[in-house]
Amino acid sequence: MNRDVSLDDVFLAGVSLAAGVVVAFLSRTLLLWLARHAKRTRWSGDDVIVDALRTVVPWAAIAGGAAGAATALPLARVSRHHVNQALTVFLILVVTLSAARVVSGLVRTLTQSRSGVAGSATIFVNITRILVLAIGFLVMLQTLGISIAPLLTALGVGGLAVALALQDTLANLFAGVHILASKTVQPGDYIRLSTGEEGYVEDINWRQTTVRQLSNNLVVIPNGQLARTNMTNFSRPEQRLTILVQAGVGYDSDLEHVERVTLEVVAEVMHEITGALPEHEPALRFHTFGDSRIGFTVILGVGEFSDQYRIKHEFIKRLHRRYRREGISIPAPARTVTLQADPVVIPRPRGSEDGAVSA
Repeated sequence: MNRDVSLDDVFLAGVSLAAGVVVAFLSRTLLLWLARHAKRTRWSGDDVIVDALRTVVPWAAIAGGAAGAATALPLARVSRHHVNQALTVFLILVVTLSAARVVSGLVRTLTQSRSGVAGSATIFVNITRILVLAIGFLVMLQTLGISIAPLLTALGVGGLAVALALQDTLANLFAGVHILASKTVQPGDYIRLSTGEEGYVEDINWRQTTVRQLSNNLVVIPNGQLARTNMTNFSRPEQRLTILVQAGVGYDSDLEHVERVTLEVVAEVMHEITGALPEHEPALRFHTFGDSRIGFTVILGVGEFSDQYRIKHEFIKRLHRRYRREGISIPAPARTVTLQADPVVIPRPRGSEDGAVSA
């Protein structure tokens, strides 16, 4: 039986609840100060942790104050048990949501630091968030006195049925995990598929990979298809690459002079154009006696895939201008076509013999 509530009981309960609110306010103020200092550090993980604590600590203080208030009041054992159980469930819910935020934020920070881009691999973020929420839900059921063993058994049987029904979806999920775990493709890489799609990988989520083309259009590719197709990654093992530019000069050109002039233009482009590699050693290789010219290849170094178009553009313009100034000819392909007329056959007149025409 509950005894009568006295004024002292109400006073103690009020003090306990007020203390919880004050502690929540002070802790939030302290955590705001810590958040400002955390932003000055290089590691972004401390920002995630402090942001989560700003949610957990104040609510935990309020729940503690409420628990103290419930203890101060003369409640029956059953009522006290229900109050404590409700507060415990509330704390588990707050901690679970905050833990899911912290873990997913740390995973996002890790994927960004590994790939070096702003886009994140959301497949890992979503998986870790779901796992934390599932664990918190099971702990909450156990706290409420609900046995989770039958639930786990039902989930196991139901999971088999779901796996059979969602084969394509699960195939894409595991393909995405394999792609990220093998580190063959990461967000920010420039890839080209054998089916023709190419662009920068924006994100790899639980079902699909998003690729941004140079035209800023997005191509959505299922992870299973991406894992099965042949793919060229222009960002690995390193982002720098070399490009080949084909050219040719006339047979009457001095090849030593051509090589010297071309390499001077290459060096000029490498030092003046954004995206080129100044430390790249200029290279030129003659390779073909063509029909109307001697062909050669110029090797240029670029910082990343999309830089090649701008560098090729500037190199061809400057090389053409320099060749004209130096008197080096770039002959167009020429063909000599000989036309031979068929012999004309004169038909015989009727009635003529041995070429004679009768009068």
